[in-house]
Amino acid sequence: MKTDIVFYDAQCPLCRAVKKVVMKLDWNRELRWFPVQFVSETTQKKAARYVDMYDEIYVLSKEGQVWIGFQAIRQILSRLPALAWLTPLLSFSLVEIVGTAAYRFISSHRHQWFGRLSLDKALSR
Repeated sequence: MKTDIVFYDAQCPLCRAVKKVVMKLDWNRELRWFPVQFVSETTQKKAARYVDMYDEIYVLSKEGQVWIGFQAIRQILSRLPALAWLTPLLSFSLVEIVGTAAYRFISSHRHQWFGRLSLDKALSR
């Protein structure tokens, strides 16, 4: 595997907007985006030992590590040349605690704030 795989909710307008911005900053094409709606049931069951894939962003790194939520965001930033310098700053304990809490709060309210696309509409774009 030559790239990290980012599993995201294609029905989430916020997730789609973040993906669009990140793709523009991924100058080396190190990230491949994959909608959780296309993840096999077997893979979703394996992932469920961590958290429901629809609840938090997942990254499967090219090294075979799994990153979830705030840690996944940190992993994504580490792959972007323009923002990689932020990665060490996001590793401080206090930043990680606050970042994890903020990520979970936003993630749990994203559909309430931004809506949810129908499956047909989400996958046709």
